[in-house]
Amino acid sequence: MPQTITCVQLHSHEWARLRDIRLRALLDSPHAFGGTYENESNFDQSQWHIEFAKQTFLVASIDGMDGAMMYVENLEGDFGATCWIGGCWSDPDFRGMGLMKSMFAYVDKHAPTRDWLVQGLGVWTDNNAAIAAYEKLGFVVMGGPQPSTRQPGKFYQRMIRKTVSA
Repeated sequence: MPQTITCVQLHSHEWARLRDIRLRALLDSPHAFGGTYENESNFDQSQWHIEFAKQTFLVASIDGMDGAMMYVENLEGDFGATCWIGGCWSDPDFRGMGLMKSMFAYVDKHAPTRDWLVQGLGVWTDNNAAIAAYEKLGFVVMGGPQPSTRQPGKFYQRMIRKTVSA
């Protein structure tokens, strides 16, 4: 049966859609994020709207079912990064189907007009599967491990990727 992958940018009126997939991510992979389900499940509508003011949220779906998410935040970062990628997650039932690849294709398509030409991200140093997945998408390790301010005692690794169109 054919599967159609779509990737869209969410807007603030879609806050409940973002909340639902973000909370799924935090329940499934609490070890992968700086945020916690306990904290973010208590966000009200106004707090979700604040998140939209800070970041661009992308969701990838297969046949209309949301299966992956990430955000892009414009900034001037280390190693020339013009934006920071965060909150990357894909539902275990959809892993390996190209959802993350579709979201980075969306980033690449919009990079010249959104100033997303050089993407940076941080990944926990012990998350080897995620590091390998990011390397497949073109990210390279930059610098040494950095201490987390959100989870004291944990370290993250910075990775950088130049958009395909750059």
